[in-house]
Amino acid sequence: MPAPFDKVAIIGLGLIGSSIARATREAMPGLQLSGFDAEDGIRDRARGLQLVDQLPDDAAEAVDNADLVILCVPVGAMGAAAAAIAPSLKPAAIITDVGSSKASVAETLRQALPGATIIPGHPIAGTENSGPEAGFATLFKGRWSILTPAADAPMHAIEKLTAFWSALGAKVECMDPRQHDLTLAVTSHLPHLIAYTIVGTARELENVTEGEVIKYSAGGFRDFTRIAASNPTMWRDIFLSNKEAVLDVLDRFRGDLAGLEQAIRDDDGATLHDWFSRTRAIRRAIIDQGQDVAAADFGRASSPAQPKG
Repeated sequence: MPAPFDKVAIIGLGLIGSSIARATREAMPGLQLSGFDAEDGIRDRARGLQLVDQLPDDAAEAVDNADLVILCVPVGAMGAAAAAIAPSLKPAAIITDVGSSKASVAETLRQALPGATIIPGHPIAGTENSGPEAGFATLFKGRWSILTPAADAPMHAIEKLTAFWSALGAKVECMDPRQHDLTLAVTSHLPHLIAYTIVGTARELENVTEGEVIKYSAGGFRDFTRIAASNPTMWRDIFLSNKEAVLDVLDRFRGDLAGLEQAIRDDDGATLHDWFSRTRAIRRAIIDQGQDVAAADFGRASSPAQPKG
């Protein structure tokens, strides 16, 4: 299938941006790629990796004549990134992003780029690593890429962006932005908040040294540390931009946690067993839908170097 675009510009060349560049090179080798990153050091490293065909020192120059512009910056930087590219956008260009919150990002982009064709997006893929060296071409294979177009978004733009993500191996679905934000608050944002809390609590325990926490970490705690190692700037911005949905889900979680705490106090094994049985079924459903593997220890023993999304 021919590439849906002639030129794609990637603004932000960290894990996601560099992975998009690598995946596009493999899937659509004839497509012209340009890129930009606000950090001089990242631009230099990206040049060394030859991630894109053109990597100027100016964002506006990077998007010149691009058919698709992908903003791969923290959600808190979306407004500044959009303003920087506005002067050089081709009138027919499609602008999308990869941010983990959608309602606030969509409004920010509409204000910064009035009249532009904006199709907000979110590929649900990643690792705890960051930087242009962390990217890899298969990051999106078998993963969901959610698009949250406005009701009046041109269908041809949605179809082209769908074809682009599909070519990178992703499964594409359209969703209302507020439904997306609530869903991701449950499946991604709250787990990250819990991970940051648990790892921070373990570090601060007065009667357990930091060395003991590291030396005797069990599998569950190690998985939390992987999540808690994620980019702090990105996650700070996500929590602030998706504040309402995160607080709603956090309130529900607090109530459920209080119920489990009471069951432990009351020696109520039946309540605990029922809760754990129901949650175990979620894990089985995730494996059944191909969103993870059932390998022992989350596949660590069989493929220790394989990044987890």
